[in-house]
Amino acid sequence: MTDGDPRPLTLGELIRTQREMAAMPMRRLAEMVGISNPYLSQIERNLREPSERVLEAIAENLKLSADVLAESTRTSDPEGQPEVIAAIRRDPDLTRAQRAALEEMYETFKDVTVSNRRRGTHG
Repeated sequence: MTDGDPRPLTLGELIRTQREMAAMPMRRLAEMVGISNPYLSQIERNLREPSERVLEAIAENLKLSADVLAESTRTSDPEGQPEVIAAIRRDPDLTRAQRAALEEMYETFKDVTVSNRRRGTHG
């Protein structure tokens, strides 16, 4: 990513950048997280998406908030809204009321997950 590139870092880029800033070899972080070095490499290259447990362990070992890392995994459309919401809004087979209900359910599920993550519970 260059200074002129407005594109946000991907999850893998963010993990790699934070690991490098901590001067931590990939092999060491993988060992601390309890995953293989090749798996961490795939995560950093955005070839694999880590499980919630792995993401939390990476965040903990890099002294980051799991919420910060998790937020970076959410895909957005060009207007900045989550891709899920954008897809719901584009679907021609849904009524306005159905779209509103789906958006509300999505936001509720997301809020519960974030809240559980902050409390350290999983659901």
